[in-house]
Amino acid sequence: MRLIHAVPLAVLLAACATPAPLPEPVAAPAANAGKPAPAERIKSQPLKHLAGRSLKPIPDKELEVRTKCSFHDVAGGRGSMDLQVTKAEVKRFVAEVTIPKQGLCRFDMKNFTQTARLPNVVLTDDASGCVVRMWEQEKGVTVAFNSCQSKCSGDAFSYLWPILVDTRNGRCS
Repeated sequence: MRLIHAVPLAVLLAACATPAPLPEPVAAPAANAGKPAPAERIKSQPLKHLAGRSLKPIPDKELEVRTKCSFHDVAGGRGSMDLQVTKAEVKRFVAEVTIPKQGLCRFDMKNFTQTARLPNVVLTDDASGCVVRMWEQEKGVTVAFNSCQSKCSGDAFSYLWPILVDTRNGRCS
């Protein structure tokens, strides 16, 4: 029975013990007072796949695209777009996308102003906050939509994907 009383007493005494005091921080010399400590330089580590390669940044070039296309997808959605961009200046832009059981989205250049040319072409509708971005990658141009719920009926904007244009043949999807 005495061992049963000794264990809780030892645990209680151990909990009351105070830890050893921590050493006080060393004060900085007066010569460096008020100056921040020099920051350690963090050295960038290349990815193992990029080691030994000499990669250069992709140059900004003015977007050039012209298409009048229509498309449909496997889910039954369909759309059309008339787009002309010359030297990163949008000359014509009209797009319409129908999404089954969700609604219709319509975009027309007359409602937008061009707010950027490089690296991406950007169209903005100040009244609704809708932003349309266009950029080229590989052999295609992407036309993407952001905050454009007001340009769509129903819940169509939730299902709206970017429109891709193949610059080799002018087809879109």
